[in-house]
Amino acid sequence: LTIHHARYQRRVRGTKMKQVLLFLAVLGVIALAQRNPFSGVPYYVNPSYVLELNSSIATATGQVKSTLESMRTVPSAYWIDVKSKIHGSTTDTVEGILADSAKKSPPHLVVFIVYDLPNRDCHAKASNGEICCYPNSDGTCNYDMSGDCAAGINQYKTQYIDPFVAVVRQYADRVPIALVIEPDSLPNLATNLGDPHCGNSATQAAYTQGIPYAINSFYNAVPNVPMYVDAAHGGWLGWDDNLQKFAQLIASLNIASKIRGFSTNVANYQPIGIQCPWQPQSQGSSRNDYCLNNQHQSDPCCADPCKLEGQWNPGNNELNYIQGLTVGLRQHIPNFQPHYIIDSGRNGVANMRQDCANWCNIRGAGVGLKPTTNTANTT
Repeated sequence: LTIHHARYQRRVRGTKMKQVLLFLAVLGVIALAQRNPFSGVPYYVNPSYVLELNSSIATATGQVKSTLESMRTVPSAYWIDVKSKIHGSTTDTVEGILADSAKKSPPHLVVFIVYDLPNRDCHAKASNGEICCYPNSDGTCNYDMSGDCAAGINQYKTQYIDPFVAVVRQYADRVPIALVIEPDSLPNLATNLGDPHCGNSATQAAYTQGIPYAINSFYNAVPNVPMYVDAAHGGWLGWDDNLQKFAQLIASLNIASKIRGFSTNVANYQPIGIQCPWQPQSQGSSRNDYCLNNQHQSDPCCADPCKLEGQWNPGNNELNYIQGLTVGLRQHIPNFQPHYIIDSGRNGVANMRQDCANWCNIRGAGVGLKPTTNTANTT
């Protein structure tokens, strides 16, 4: 399924607004004896998101207005980024969304983004959460303080994950549900330990204990609900050393047997692209050299708006990135068969950034493909 993740959202004071449009690109047919959960089912369109669209449509004109109007029927995933979004009767809560979906015939597939780790977003700190290992007096997180994060982890477990699991369990036999697990978190641990906000003992404890707890809790309670752990994107983990660190981290957490696969490009701008032929650096390597060293530059699969290939990064698009990621994961987890969902909500225009290090609400990004399971990669 191609994920069209269009984040129609702004960041306010370091927190996400309540609705983000995630148009999913799901690549995969069968995993862990389970069919593609996005295949053959209708997708949930959140009424609360439609209301937000309507507020923008009221002041829009021309093509922008037409585009916004067409998005009223596009399904979206929903960020559960604070504890208060778990219980409630409205469609900005887990409980309300699932109750609304259950009324439909057939019930529509709901996608939630699990996102409330202690010390979350440790590197950029653009989406600081409500749960801290060690809070400052104003409630923000003290990312410089080391320790075991015991209180923060306990709060995450008992006040966020446990009630989240309980609500999902009430509906899992009636409503198809999929989960995206903690965007950016494990990629930060894989590549940003040199940042003391990520590398200190408290943040590491929060992530390496919190994420397995979330996955094990959902898996034990609702094993039919597929989970996709976030794997950043090719412009972050596409370099082979970064990819290998991430694969090693996934293996060390012992979660592979409980997840369906990985989400990529969440809230980012990487093109889905065209998948290149596999020509690894050497036998068994996870680096595809097909486009590197100025090779095959006329092949559309080597199109490289962020100039990554000149930096020895073959992850110029998300299809190429997940191809290498799968090889790297299998090096550390033999026989692993991960599947992927790719966010395409911000990648409708391939080369809209002056600097690909920019990530926050780039003007002119454009909405990418709508949700589809008709993809070029069967994983």
